[in-house]
Amino acid sequence: MPSSRPSLVKACGAALLGLGVAGPVLLGPVRAQAIELRGSTVFLRAPWKVDLISYTTTVGQTWAEYFFTLELPADAGASLGELLIRQTRGVDTDFPFSADQTRAFVGRPRRQGAAIPVTAQFSQQERLMRVQFPQPVPPGTTLTVRLRPWTNPGAADTYMFQVTALPAGPNPLAAPVGFGTLRIYQQEWR
Repeated sequence: MPSSRPSLVKACGAALLGLGVAGPVLLGPVRAQAIELRGSTVFLRAPWKVDLISYTTTVGQTWAEYFFTLELPADAGASLGELLIRQTRGVDTDFPFSADQTRAFVGRPRRQGAAIPVTAQFSQQERLMRVQFPQPVPPGTTLTVRLRPWTNPGAADTYMFQVTALPAGPNPLAAPVGFGTLRIYQQEWR
């Protein structure tokens, strides 16, 4: 069955041109005009991949930082309002995250740009970090979110985190971005 997405993009583009709008109207901070479909805010083109980097990969290591980077396409059709990051794999499901240490910035780890304000909540039971952007992140931005666990997991394994993006606007329709993979190793003493 052919996808209806190209026709949706053409229809929204035609509607904007019919209104005499060549692009988003900027009134203050740069943000995309949200696209609504049947009462829900949607991405026309959602981010489609996430990179997960950590420079601390040993069991139980303190001061760990996990960097989740994604690129919001220039033609996304909506700004980014929220990310959901859920641990879906890994033998240790008890290591907690410090939600108040969550940060975001433009760019990539070790090449970071301007800070992006965030609020975050962590649910130990659901293994879910909810990262909200009070000032939605505009299309065309490379964004990195840094999570800080209290320590790395207590068991060596491959840990996976499912990332889901929600556009800024009423009734946002979630878009799966992908999975970040983190390998935690047991240090060998010789």
